Amino acid sequence: MSDTTGSGPMLAADGRPLKESLGRALRRQKLRALALIAPLLFFVLLTFVIPIVSMLIRSVDNEIVENTLPGAVPALAAWDSETQDMPSEDVYQNMFFDLFNAAEARRHTRLGSRLNYETTGLASLFRTSGRNMDSIGEVFQDAIEDVDPRFEEGAFWFEMMNGTGGDAMLEMRRARWENLMEQDMSAEIGFMPSQAIIEILPTTAAAYTDWAIWTVIDEEDVVSEEDPWEAVYAALAIDLRDPATGPALTAYQGPGADALQALAAADLPNLTFTEAFLDLDEDWGDKEVWETIVVYSPNYTTGYFLNAVDAQLTPEGVSMRPDNQQLYIQLFIRTLQMSLIITGSCILLGYPIAWLLANLPVRTANVLMILVLLPFWTSLLVRTSAWKVLLQQQGVINEILVWLGFVDDANRLILMNNSTGTIIAMTHILLPFMILPLYSVMKTIPPTYLRAAKSLGATNWTAFWRVYFPQSVPGIGAGSILVFILAIGYYITPEIVGGTDGVFISNRIAYHISSSLNWGLAAALGTILLVLVMALYWCYDRIVGIDNVKLGG
Repeated sequence: MSDTTGSGPMLAADGRPLKESLGRALRRQKLRALALIAPLLFFVLLTFVIPIVSMLIRSVDNEIVENTLPGAVPALAAWDSETQDMPSEDVYQNMFFDLFNAAEARRHTRLGSRLNYETTGLASLFRTSGRNMDSIGEVFQDAIEDVDPRFEEGAFWFEMMNGTGGDAMLEMRRARWENLMEQDMSAEIGFMPSQAIIEILPTTAAAYTDWAIWTVIDEEDVVSEEDPWEAVYAALAIDLRDPATGPALTAYQGPGADALQALAAADLPNLTFTEAFLDLDEDWGDKEVWETIVVYSPNYTTGYFLNAVDAQLTPEGVSMRPDNQQLYIQLFIRTLQMSLIITGSCILLGYPIAWLLANLPVRTANVLMILVLLPFWTSLLVRTSAWKVLLQQQGVINEILVWLGFVDDANRLILMNNSTGTIIAMTHILLPFMILPLYSVMKTIPPTYLRAAKSLGATNWTAFWRVYFPQSVPGIGAGSILVFILAIGYYITPEIVGGTDGVFISNRIAYHISSSLNWGLAAALGTILLVLVMALYWCYDRIVGIDNVKLGG
């Protein structure tokens, strides 16, 4: 480093101003440090942050209803459930086309499952109705083909429907399929709706465009060589019923004009979609079915969180579920209570063990420490299954108690499939997590403190309580946090030995993820559990102080 003459800045050895040179050196150090921790940050982001954010989004996401029923949902907006028992014909008509497309895309069962979480029976309703949508269209298909056999030919349909000017409709229908299928549908389909047909037969043009997109992208067929599906025939019958179609059709001179004019003059079935749906299943006339669709049609919903606290979203607002359906609040309370009991029992059992390990000769303490760590070398499932063998009524513990005469053979203790079994098994499994923090803190407490207290006249109890115990409190805090957070999220042990009365909320979360597939409710339950743990952690920090928690040193 060199100095400067006069009033100029100090310069570094490379001739740069010293301040600038130091700044560059600091930036390089920070970048080097960031590069060292970047893999860890990426790992935490990938395995911790992203899953939690995904869980939060899934707990309120409800796009499946509107994406699957893009026509019926807007039509239902005009329905007043307080003054009308059933929706209008327009709603049933839109439901037909939406459900027809969803059945072809195999998405109707997913929608039914989603709505079934709120109203029992909707899963089977959507599943059976989706399979029978083509039977409604066949009524119109048979009548139309009887009038003119050319409607049986895919080439005739393509010549009549294909043209120019229908870019807007093609993109709109493509966007609907992308939302429904949740995939890119932008491939070239070799078809463009005719603007002339769109103006005369808008419903038919939309249904045929849907079929064309599906034919090319999903079935990988050529539009001009395939016959359209039944919904196109139903759409054509709808357009021909419209009084405004007649004059426009008379002036139409494009492909298929004569066939369309013959259809307009023919006596086609006058079947309404309301009648067709009620013939399929009388539940389509149930007001509650349509109210459920209306309530859960927005893209985001609080329904999962309400279900997680035994409430429900209704057309009238939020209400609590019936007493025989309330489950989750009780499970949350039970989880907190049992986790606190397990934490307390770990403190009572772990404290004297840790004290013994910290005050025994090193060689003896090391042998005993191996026994403490031994459970970590054994599978959790094996340890839990062992407790199942020990705790059952014909198990080892009851046999010993009967043999010693403490328990009558006819009145053996019920230690399993209840909260008692869960507490015993989880205390054993989590006990090392309490012992290790306590031991690491106790090893740092100089034994001379106790001797000094006794030399000043303190009894053994006074010396322990006034001198030793306060210094071990940070270990208790660290162990309690570890045990409590692990306990509140356990599900394997309660599932095996807990039965009905000993399961935690985590068991219900696992059930919804793996069995019922209600991931939205599982995400809501997980989010509430996360918030609950963070709130308890905050309270602990305010009362005890997280800075006082030590793992040793």
